[in-house]
Amino acid sequence: QVQLVESGGGLVQAGGSLSLPCTASGRTFNNYAMGWFRQAPGKEREFVASISTGGGNRSYGDSVKGRFTISRDNAKNTVYLQMNSLKPEDTAVYYCAARRGLTSTDSTRYEYWGQGTQVTVSS
Repeated sequence: QVQLVESGGGLVQAGGSLSLPCTASGRTFNNYAMGWFRQAPGKEREFVASISTGGGNRSYGDSVKGRFTISRDNAKNTVYLQMNSLKPEDTAVYYCAARRGLTSTDSTRYEYWGQGTQVTVSS
């Protein structure tokens, strides 16, 4: 069992930055690929970014490429999402997720989810 806790959300002006950490319980964090997803009101959950167990393989959704960076610190059981040049359309609840093995852009392949953290970008 893995428990995930996101933090770092809040209100930011367009063009600003936020960093979202997600900390996992347990001692096998480095066995899990990690992903970030987001969901805006009335919209489907959207893939944001993923990172492999060792951090060497990273993927991004088209809407965030070049602006967001995913990273992980296995010694701290934490995955991060650095968000720069934020836009109002980035407003959503952001979730981190974990799955054993390879990364995936498909949310249904992730076994564990955090409770989410709200990010609101004002224009």
